[in-house]
Amino acid sequence: MKTYALKPADAEKDWTLIDAEGLVVGRLASIIATRLRGKHKPTFTPHVDSGDHIVVVNADKVVFTGKKLTDKKFYWHTGYPGGIKERTMEKIFNGAHPERVLMKAVERMMPKESPLARGQMTCLKIYAGAEHPHEAQNPKTLDVAAMNSKNKRDA
Repeated sequence: MKTYALKPADAEKDWTLIDAEGLVVGRLASIIATRLRGKHKPTFTPHVDSGDHIVVVNADKVVFTGKKLTDKKFYWHTGYPGGIKERTMEKIFNGAHPERVLMKAVERMMPKESPLARGQMTCLKIYAGAEHPHEAQNPKTLDVAAMNSKNKRDA
């Protein structure tokens, strides 16, 4: 019996729509990362992009558990001496682009420094509101809240 290896030409990519309203960020990000990589398919091959296209709407209505919104800090360095900067999750989430919180959470769950992962991240479309321009692709709706009761939080 031989091991099946998917060829890039044989990969079938579906479109999936996820409504993120009331969903926990980390749990949602792990589900999205799994589907972007294609690990939910029986034909998963690590070196082939066989994942789906994911469209996430209402990304500005995700929730955080605990005190992550106020206590979690992100650091970066400008490159200059004494150039360490920090920003809280609340400042990023309440800023101009709240969808970047979910984007970075998914990005950090993908394989690191990989051209394949960068290509798979282009299949992720995140929108802060309820509208999206991908109706022509007929995305299938994925009910993440029904998968596990811990996936959804009531505010």
